Amino acid sequence: MKRFLTNPITWLLILGAGAILGYQLVYKPLFGTNVKTADGKDMEFFIPRGYDYKEVGDKLLREKLIKDPQSFHWLARKMNYPKHVYPGRYIIKDGMSNRELITLLRSGSREAIDFTFVKFRTKEDLAKHVGERLEMSSSDFLAVLNDEEFLKKQGGLNPELAMMVFIPNTYKVHWHISPKEFYKKMYSEYQKFWTAERNKKREKFKLNRREIMTIASIVEEETNKNDEKSRVAGVYLNRVRKKWPLEADPTVKYAVGDFTIKRVLFKHLKFDSPYNTYLYPGIPPGPICTPSIPSIDAVLNAEKHEYMFFCARIDGSGYHQFSETLAAHNAYAAKYQRMLDQMGIR
Repeated sequence: MKRFLTNPITWLLILGAGAILGYQLVYKPLFGTNVKTADGKDMEFFIPRGYDYKEVGDKLLREKLIKDPQSFHWLARKMNYPKHVYPGRYIIKDGMSNRELITLLRSGSREAIDFTFVKFRTKEDLAKHVGERLEMSSSDFLAVLNDEEFLKKQGGLNPELAMMVFIPNTYKVHWHISPKEFYKKMYSEYQKFWTAERNKKREKFKLNRREIMTIASIVEEETNKNDEKSRVAGVYLNRVRKKWPLEADPTVKYAVGDFTIKRVLFKHLKFDSPYNTYLYPGIPPGPICTPSIPSIDAVLNAEKHEYMFFCARIDGSGYHQFSETLAAHNAYAAKYQRMLDQMGIR
């Protein structure tokens, strides 16, 4: 007959060994700390579209986020993570256990990012900005901005008006969003921007959104002084009302495609383009940049006055001198031209 172990020390040794074994095999892989971030701070972890489980594991190792890859992979397979890999941006916290990390990654609870942009003049520049901040490539997004069939479904837009929906601000978007879904997101934000109040103000000018946005883009290019924008807008609306040519220098720079021009010359004024408001009357076919909210609201809340002209002041303040008559404007313009001559700007 076998004898039962009766020595309490032996039992303690057996229990201790079992506890150690249990810790190593169960507790540590499940609940033990296995994540280490740089400086102990929360860290962004991006999983691109198309990544499989192996690529995620390799990326975690490259970024030195897991200390014990063996225990991570053991538990990941137990939790069936290889079949639940989702692209996106995840926030990983220092000190997470394998279980916490895998639960996060396989849940698909992807964090949105703050996507911010300001003024852009060309689709190429906008696409480059998007490609540098989101997973999509610049070329893929540029293709969307030129996709006539797709844009037509977004409120009847076209490639010439594709940028009109991008109102400079900060938006919450998912890093892995597709180019078309991103454009739809921005179109939705554009629709929200045009509240009933803004539309009511727009209607009093008997202008559509494209026309308001286009005038706002000219105001945006004319001055960076928010407290002056409603007065500048008033000048252009006076010209529209009286059916005068807008004769806006920024539209000439846009038509020529040279935004470095410091002095608009006669040769520039003769450049043939529907955006050249010295040659073609009325409001141009579309915005010449993505106007800021203050510029758009400046048009909707334009100052009522009789000014028909304005010219940059010679004091270097960045403000403008406004005139009701051509004679007064020419006097201010002559002073400004002399200043440019003295500065050697040709």
